[in-house]
Amino acid sequence: MSLVTNERTKLTAAYLNTAAGSLFTAGVVAPIVAAVFGVTGPSGGVPTLTLGLGAMIFLCASIALHAAARYVRKGLKP
Repeated sequence: MSLVTNERTKLTAAYLNTAAGSLFTAGVVAPIVAAVFGVTGPSGGVPTLTLGLGAMIFLCASIALHAAARYVRKGLKP
């Protein structure tokens, strides 16, 4: 039973960590790259404050999910 529990714990941690990486890529890297290369949406450019605030929110959410994954992984049994 311990082996099954460990595998489920690892799956949960991997899911959370993947979600954290996806949030980081979509919410931090992509908008910054778009701003650097001048890619704008249909309404024009995004103000710098909005871009920075949005990136910080996504960065914090990504860090929180990564921390949750590390916490879940501590539940592994030897």
